[in-house]
Amino acid sequence: MSDYPAHYESDILLRDGSSLHLRPIKPDDVQALLEFHNRLSPRSVYFRYFSPLPELGEERAKALVRVDYNDTFALVGELAGRLVGVARYYRDEKTRDHAEVAFLIEDALQGRGIATRMLDRLAEIARDKNISTFEAYVLGDNRKMMDVFMHTGFEVERRLDGGVFQVTFPITSTPAYEEQAALRSQSAARASMKAFFEPRSIAVIGAGRKRTGIGAKVFHNLVSGGFQGVVYPVNERARVVGSVTAYPRVTDIPGEVDLAFVVVPAEEVAGVVDDCIKKGVRGIVVITAGFSEVGAEGRAREAVLLEKVRDAGVRMIGPNCMGIINTDPEVALNGTFAPVYPPQGRVAMSTQSGALGLVILDYASQLNLGISTFVSVGNKADVSSNDLIQYWAEDPRTDVILLYLESFGNPRKFGRIAKRIARTKPIVVVKAGRSQAGARAASSHTGALASTDAVAGALFRQAGIIRTDTLEELFDVANLLAHQPVPAGRCVAVLTNAGGPGILAADACEAHGLELPMLTDETVTELRSFLPATASVANPVDMIASATAQDYLMATRALLADERVDSLIVIYIPPLLTDIEAVAAAIVEGVKQSGGKPVLANFMSAKGAPKILRSIPSYVFPEAAASALAKVTKYAEWRGRPSGIVPALDDIRADDAKGIIERALARGGGWLSPVEIGELFTAVGIPVAKSRFVSTLDDALSAAAEIGFPVALKATGPAIVHKTDIGGVALNLADETALRRAHNDMISRIGADLTGVIVQEMVAGGVEVVVGATLDRTFGPLVLYGSGGILVELLNDVAFRINPLTDLDVRDMMNEVKGTALLRGYRGSNAADEDALADIIARVSALIEICPQIHEMDANPVKVLEKGAIVVDARIRVDRLAELPPSRRIAY
Repeated sequence: MSDYPAHYESDILLRDGSSLHLRPIKPDDVQALLEFHNRLSPRSVYFRYFSPLPELGEERAKALVRVDYNDTFALVGELAGRLVGVARYYRDEKTRDHAEVAFLIEDALQGRGIATRMLDRLAEIARDKNISTFEAYVLGDNRKMMDVFMHTGFEVERRLDGGVFQVTFPITSTPAYEEQAALRSQSAARASMKAFFEPRSIAVIGAGRKRTGIGAKVFHNLVSGGFQGVVYPVNERARVVGSVTAYPRVTDIPGEVDLAFVVVPAEEVAGVVDDCIKKGVRGIVVITAGFSEVGAEGRAREAVLLEKVRDAGVRMIGPNCMGIINTDPEVALNGTFAPVYPPQGRVAMSTQSGALGLVILDYASQLNLGISTFVSVGNKADVSSNDLIQYWAEDPRTDVILLYLESFGNPRKFGRIAKRIARTKPIVVVKAGRSQAGARAASSHTGALASTDAVAGALFRQAGIIRTDTLEELFDVANLLAHQPVPAGRCVAVLTNAGGPGILAADACEAHGLELPMLTDETVTELRSFLPATASVANPVDMIASATAQDYLMATRALLADERVDSLIVIYIPPLLTDIEAVAAAIVEGVKQSGGKPVLANFMSAKGAPKILRSIPSYVFPEAAASALAKVTKYAEWRGRPSGIVPALDDIRADDAKGIIERALARGGGWLSPVEIGELFTAVGIPVAKSRFVSTLDDALSAAAEIGFPVALKATGPAIVHKTDIGGVALNLADETALRRAHNDMISRIGADLTGVIVQEMVAGGVEVVVGATLDRTFGPLVLYGSGGILVELLNDVAFRINPLTDLDVRDMMNEVKGTALLRGYRGSNAADEDALADIIARVSALIEICPQIHEMDANPVKVLEKGAIVVDARIRVDRLAELPPSRRIAY
């Protein structure tokens, strides 16, 4: 039997929100398997084995647990430490990419989605083992199992023969399958969050009698906030807390408990969690600090908590958090120790920082920014942003999602989930930790350029997430999204009663990529009909200081009716003897006929904007308004375009590419030779310059004669990474004499590190770019494109994306890089072949999907010609993938 593959262990959510632990079967599972079979009904046994099986028997059980984790594989599902399901495949001995599958689920748990989620995971494992197709035999009466196969999203074929269906389906991860799997995950995540946001009964464990304590504050906030359910204080030393009967332990409470808040010393939390699990609590919020944030001992304590809640199938927020809020009047849950309760609204927010959470709630209240739900996730041991945004995706009371992030749990999964949800609900993020301090050392250009913040930015762009740099910007954008529609385009009109602020607004808009169009003749005529001759009716429209409330009303209506205007910024500086309230009311009245166009206000007054203006986001300065509008406009553009597709590159020889990598790994991995790189690129259809790798001068001369002068000569060797830095490149060698001289010079300069040279055709002209890839420890495989040549790191004109890339990702990368302008006929030069470059980037993306063992790759330079593009030089390093330790975090 092969070594136990612990990296295949995972925890998944079921349809009802409970969690299930999945792991490969083990030899010591015999007794658990026997007990599992003893609990099965005769009908379930008959459906699985096609005949009655009165008793499994120890010998057969031993045979069933013997698998090689390759040709035979079995997954078991555990709930509360008990084996409740088995899914297995058997590889077909003749058709090696086919396997037969079978499932068996405990009767009492059938219908909760266990078989479906086990099929998802088993298919993922089988793909790792180069299995492409599953087959199954299902009795005609076994409708539940047939429903599992038919509703997974796979393209299922079935054939009935003698009362038995033969089911066949490819397990390729198609868009249809991914959509169905995503919806299953989202539905399960929402169900798992209901215990937190929709509880009927709550226990506060550690609710003290003195209001100065955190537990007492949480209990007081729940009661005084009008929670629409039962609240139980739990205190070992008090019989009454806040005039409510207290209980020594949660298990002593006579009624059911849906949600528990834990506010006890860190060393007591594990015991309290045990009590909660015994009581049947579905959600636990651990406010107590002293876990992973304080070091190794705290991390071990936190791991114990996670193990407990996972084994029990319950969910946990925290530890080290400030609690949760749901402003829905039907719930009215203020489970925090904050002194502020925000107004009801349609903005949901999660924060990793408890201290910032207090500030955020206070600031939201000052802005009158209504909150639907608020979560302080703390250390994110269990519940994370992935869970919350999936809950909010289906929450009818939430329109906008705000996140304060300090770290990612699984950024690839976060990006995939957020990309789907952002299509309907905007997600705004402020990400802390943007410095270069965390950038790892790397040999290749690509690795050196892949800072954590650069990659996080790429993830946000791919997922359509609105990124802000500060909390103030976060709320500026949220205020706009919460009160106004998203714009249909980039064209902005600016209305003001003072020239200076109007100019500042115009400058800020254009600096952020917005446009101030010329107004239509009809709009200009309308403005001229009521504004004084000294007013400017260009864009910005300066009505001058004498502008009245009526002027603001009429001008607002005229500008919003202009077909060239997509959004409007209204600026007001109160001169003497002006009724600010009247002006604000006029703007509000004018916006009523906005036609779905967003309106932003600048009331530049020490008193701020009047309360009547609350339906229109108001900013202190025009630059803030322009910045918020620009971010929302970019989001609207992203949301309005297609999702993009991963290009189908049918000419790629995947098996050949895998073979090259496997042979390199067999010798220990490392940097590929020039010959291997050439063969690898050819296998995936990436054009490479004609070249020959040689070891002697005579061979170099022969290769040059075969290729044809002029040629380039390049040094190679295991220790040589950047050839130019050591004088290892000689170009435009016109004849044998020049080649001899260059070869001898390299030997004298480089010495023993030189193990051979590449003789290569000279590729004249073209624009030099770099295309690369790197395997990031946090974000996984990344693709890079940027301005190439020897100054790539100095210029830092690059764009990253998380793999795999869609066609739109490729084009976005190209448009993001300033040097791409050189491909488009810069200063009279001929345009280069952008389509050929896009094809190379897409093929690099496909290559690292096929061969994930590629840890670093630079194709630099890639020369983009008037017709075609070609790789002139490249480096590739491969290594075996590290098997990650099993994690108890939820797998989506």
